[in-house]
Amino acid sequence: MAKVAITVNGTEPPNIYPPMILGSSAVGSGDDLTIFCCPGGAPTMVKGALEKISGKGLPDIVELYNGIRELGGKILVCELALENKDLKPEDFREGVEIVGATSFMASIADANITFSF
Repeated sequence: MAKVAITVNGTEPPNIYPPMILGSSAVGSGDDLTIFCCPGGAPTMVKGALEKISGKGLPDIVELYNGIRELGGKILVCELALENKDLKPEDFREGVEIVGATSFMASIADANITFSF
């Protein structure tokens, strides 16, 4: 089993589709997955935001998110996004955890596969 860490630092489809597709593949293969949304990517985890993202020929991103959560993948949002993006904890989708960067780094210290988008 691999430990996979993916960071997201944007809200455009090229920033969010790869983490969701690769993350879904990782947890589907039994890997331990953590996706960390930096402040730039945090708005994608606000309730209703994923529903507005689509890509021609790409899977349903909400289904990917739900599958990741159901299979035990962790979706983290950087706490700096709260003030930086004027967001509140209750704005985020169910299953999203708000953590500091230090906590994220500690949780992935032994990750053997990493991606950043």
